[in-house]
Amino acid sequence: MTTGLWELVLKGVWTTVQLLVLSSLLAAAVSFVVGVARTHRLWIVRFLAGFYTEVFRGTSALVMIFWVFFVLPPAFGWQLVPMWAGTLALGLTYGAYGSEIVRGALSAVDPAQQEGGIALSFTPWQRLRLILLPQAVPEMIPPFSNLLIELLKGTALVSVMGMGDLTFSANLVRLALQQSAEIYTYVLLIYFVIAFLLTRVMRGLEKKLKTGVGRAPERKVTAPEPVGAGVGAGVGGGSR
Repeated sequence: MTTGLWELVLKGVWTTVQLLVLSSLLAAAVSFVVGVARTHRLWIVRFLAGFYTEVFRGTSALVMIFWVFFVLPPAFGWQLVPMWAGTLALGLTYGAYGSEIVRGALSAVDPAQQEGGIALSFTPWQRLRLILLPQAVPEMIPPFSNLLIELLKGTALVSVMGMGDLTFSANLVRLALQQSAEIYTYVLLIYFVIAFLLTRVMRGLEKKLKTGVGRAPERKVTAPEPVGAGVGAGVGGGSR
C-alpha cells in the first residue's frame, strides 16, 4: 500500500480507539449504576433497572446505532455527530450486559459481610463502598475483560454511519486497491493486537485488585522446643 493509504488506515485505528475508550467509559458508568440499582431495597428502583437491562440487552446493537443516528434527530430536532451517536448506542447497549456482571458479583458476596455492616450501623452507601465493592470488583474483572473485547469488535458497526473507523477505512482501501485478502488480513491483525493489549491490561488490573483481598492474616511460626528439654528440666527440678 502507498503511504497515503496507510495514513487512512492509521486514522481509522485512532478513531476506533477513541470510540472504544468513550463507549467503554459510558458502559462502565451505566453498568455500576444499573447493577447497584438491581440490588436496591425499593422494588420500583429494581423494576426500572431491570426494564432498562432487558430492553437494551434484547435489542440489536446495529439497530440501536441506526435508531440513535437516524430516528432521534427528527424526533427531538437535533443531530448527533457519528462519534457521539456510536458512543451512546454502544455504551448503553453493552452497559446493559455489564449491569448483570455487577449485580451478580454483588450478590455473590457472603451475606454475613452485609450483616456485619448492619451490625456496625453502616449506612447502605457505606456498606456498598467499604464492604461489598472491595470484594466484588476483583471478581468483575474477568467478565468485564470479555465484555470489553466484545465492545472492541462492536465498534466496527459504526461504519454503517459512514464513520471513518478502522473497518470503514479498510473498505475504502480495498476499493482502491481491489485486494480484499491482504487488506482484511491486516485489519484482523490490528483488531487482534488491540484485543491482546486490552487483555494484558485487564489481567494486570485483576492481579492488583486481588492483592490482599481475602488473604488470611500471617502468623508467626516459632521453632518447636526439643522433645527432651521440658522433660529434663522437670526431672532436674524434682531431684533438687
